[in-house]
Amino acid sequence: MLAPPGGHRSAHAGRRGPVHGANRPSARGAYHWRVLFQEYDPGDFYDEMFMAAGHPRDHYARLYRGLHALAPSAFAGKAARIDDLYRSQGITFDHHGKEHTFPFDLLPRVIPADEWAHIESGLCQRVRALDMFAADIYGERRAVSDGVVSAELLATASGYRRAAHAVRPAGDRWIHLSGIDLVRGDDGTWRVLEDNARVPSGLSYVVQNRAFMRRIFSEAFERQPIQPVEHAPQMLRDALAFAAPGGPAGPHIVLLSPGPFNPAYYEHAFLAQQMGITLVEGHDLVVRDRRVWMATTSGRTPVDVIYRRIDDEYLDPVAFRGDSLLGVPGLMECMRAGTVSVCNAVGVGVVDDKSVYVDVPDLIRYYLGEEPALAQVPTYRPDDPDDLAIILDRMEHLVVKAVDGAGGYGILIGPVSTARERDEFARRVRRNPRGYIAQETIALSRAPVFLDGRFHPRHVDLRPFVAYGEEPRVIPGGLTRVALTEGSLVVNSSQGGGSKDTWALTTAGAARGAQR
Repeated sequence: MLAPPGGHRSAHAGRRGPVHGANRPSARGAYHWRVLFQEYDPGDFYDEMFMAAGHPRDHYARLYRGLHALAPSAFAGKAARIDDLYRSQGITFDHHGKEHTFPFDLLPRVIPADEWAHIESGLCQRVRALDMFAADIYGERRAVSDGVVSAELLATASGYRRAAHAVRPAGDRWIHLSGIDLVRGDDGTWRVLEDNARVPSGLSYVVQNRAFMRRIFSEAFERQPIQPVEHAPQMLRDALAFAAPGGPAGPHIVLLSPGPFNPAYYEHAFLAQQMGITLVEGHDLVVRDRRVWMATTSGRTPVDVIYRRIDDEYLDPVAFRGDSLLGVPGLMECMRAGTVSVCNAVGVGVVDDKSVYVDVPDLIRYYLGEEPALAQVPTYRPDDPDDLAIILDRMEHLVVKAVDGAGGYGILIGPVSTARERDEFARRVRRNPRGYIAQETIALSRAPVFLDGRFHPRHVDLRPFVAYGEEPRVIPGGLTRVALTEGSLVVNSSQGGGSKDTWALTTAGAARGAQR
């Protein structure tokens, strides 16, 4: 899954060389930029920007050349302005109980057109299969009858909801927005790391990162044919409208948030505003006659679609946790009656279970009759005796994590762990084998990040988002997450990670970028 500090040698390692002419400026400004990268070494990992020291990849060539005229002090000034913008806009997240601005790196990640087309195709394929899987396990359960997945695996998944069996969402669509985490290994191959279909977060940062980049660093976009992301909220709104029980024509859609004390509240407010829908909390909604209504100054208004940012167990205190003050009493009854749609549907958290992840390639073959377009990380399930023996024998080489974990917590990264930590995780795995998986380490790719006046290599991943209405549509680029601490392999913002703007190039852009 993740890269050990030593890593594997990049496919391009050995082709590294000096930064030619680093101390012999051919034009004013070129000296400054090359000095900025003078000590940058792609190292033994796949580097997103460089084939070798001083030699950018073809799809970065135009950006690299265009930045020659920018001095390090100017670049640092732009980076500081970005941080000020995030702070003034209140774009923050909770990190160890304190509010912080979301760290943003000004140098974008660039994905060439052919790679993006492959990613896009693979994501659409995967989300189609996952959506069919959710519909099946809460319906006919054909995949269980045919032995593709086990009934025990589903019954013990923390995201499985028996109450969802009585619910058939409009259009039989279960997953309306998903965030599929991807990583790239040292051979350049993209792999799916995990699926996020319950309440995926981060879409607002995709839009805001691009907006602030254009505002502060507009010259970087010159003659760069980059696919836009500004329409992402509208793509999500279209998917939500498709889910309306009465059809997509003019439904009343609301965003249900836990409230302003939630760490992701900024995103809730931003997406509601961008989609032109109402931001509500549980106390703003009421159920009458098996219909959900929103209280307004002029009376009650019926609600057709609820884009929820609350986990299943807090949605309805009648059906789930009776002590929840965040949800709407009677909401599940309205869903059973088909008078309201909740997006994503209740129960899709089973898709996020990391043990179910192991079976996704087989699910793609089963439901679609196709070979998976995107590879996965080799994964072991300790509830299988043979896999358990492998895990216990090779724990120092593996990444072990809880099947329902999130945010980068509760993970053992074997290559950087101590013997004591491995012993503790071995006890956990033996005690609760269904609660964990183990994955082979992947030499996670790195990208240049501007820190302390120059660029340093840092590990990155990618979370693209798929809005699924009538058809799945991938929002171009997605959220590149960055592990800002040297040697850190965890990119989550909750543990100090940051982000980059992600440029998905068009075909024309790939062709022009290759002209050196």
